[in-house]
Amino acid sequence: MCSLITITLLGLIGVCVGAPQFGAPRYNAQVPRYNPAPAPAQPAFAAGPYTTPIPILAQTQQVNTDGSYQYSYQTGNGIAVQENGYVKNFGVPNNEIQVAQGSYSYTGPDGIPVQVTYVADEGGFRAEGAHLPTPPPIPVEIQRALEFLATQPQDQYDDQGRIIGRTAPRG
Repeated sequence: MCSLITITLLGLIGVCVGAPQFGAPRYNAQVPRYNPAPAPAQPAFAAGPYTTPIPILAQTQQVNTDGSYQYSYQTGNGIAVQENGYVKNFGVPNNEIQVAQGSYSYTGPDGIPVQVTYVADEGGFRAEGAHLPTPPPIPVEIQRALEFLATQPQDQYDDQGRIIGRTAPRG
């Protein structure tokens, strides 16, 4: 009987020790609230004054299978554009060059007519017009130096930039 009481007491102690001693922890954390900033005021857009559309008076366009093309147009406010182009060295792999030449004209804001003619090829884009600035003349000393350099042999390079030989003097 003593052992029955001992077992009962030990069981009762075990239940007491195993029971939670304290209540669940209480957290008084604040719930984050979403407070967006007020939206910025939207700018008011007003429609600009109505302008009459500018008519296209003439327009042509032709594109050919060999890479050549031609187009032109003229507008009611005096703009005129024309260009034609072709492929130089057509069919020669790694040596084809698109060449374009043309002109455009318009009346500037100051009322002065502006006309530009241009060429774009392996030499780059070159425009000419009375309103475009021109470079100053090359000084005589520089011109002589350039002519001298043109008579000197030129180094030839491989794909990695190493010298592989020299060409004969130019000119």
